[in-house]
Amino acid sequence: MTQNPSTSFEQTSELRAGAPTLIEGLPGLGLVASIAVDQITKQLELDQYGTIVSDDFPSVATFDEGRVRDTVRVYAGKDPAVMTLQSDIPIPPAAVDSLSQCVLQDLGEEFERAVFLAGAPAESKDEIGEIVGVATTDRLETALTDSGITLAEGSGVISGITGALLADCYHDNVPAALLIVRSNPYIPDPTAARAIVEDALEPLVEFDIDTQELLEQAEEIQEQNQQIAEQLQQYQQQQGQQPSISGMYQ
Repeated sequence: MTQNPSTSFEQTSELRAGAPTLIEGLPGLGLVASIAVDQITKQLELDQYGTIVSDDFPSVATFDEGRVRDTVRVYAGKDPAVMTLQSDIPIPPAAVDSLSQCVLQDLGEEFERAVFLAGAPAESKDEIGEIVGVATTDRLETALTDSGITLAEGSGVISGITGALLADCYHDNVPAALLIVRSNPYIPDPTAARAIVEDALEPLVEFDIDTQELLEQAEEIQEQNQQIAEQLQQYQQQQGQQPSISGMYQ
């Protein structure tokens, strides 16, 4: 179990997948990770493997289709061997470190590698959907290039929960890759989410996801996720984060 008692993973079913790839879908810029991973979880019909609870999370209840559900959830499936991490709320700054440590300490032995997703503000409409990758190991760097994913040039900073997870994987020798997609910095961006699924996750993880729904229901998806996007912007403003800073991805 995690060494931080404030945050822990509670298993609710048996893990059928052998050495799955963890795909992180926590709210970030453009909500591209949340939108993309929600689509993956639904289409692959992944089962809920457990929930993450924390004293550092806000005391709220979330629901879907008329049923209350856990706020931060872990799903898994065996064909393909995939594990996803999702949240119905932005992760508050106070919970970033404890959540990251919980994922690595309580789940790190279950997954073989991790793929994290981050949005970077697009400076023009033409940039939306452009993707670059970052790896923690030589093997994953090769996997990125073999999948047609361009490696990020120069230096940069990954902030928030995604940055904490990537750093903890690096220091704990857990193979991890970060996919950075240019997206709309102001509203939920299904177009960027579709790009990261089709152009990066499908060749890297080797599954097939129908993303047409993301385009057909773009307006509905934006409306459903707007409240989460507004909460995320509030957290960023409280922390003095500026998503438009060159080289910083959130």
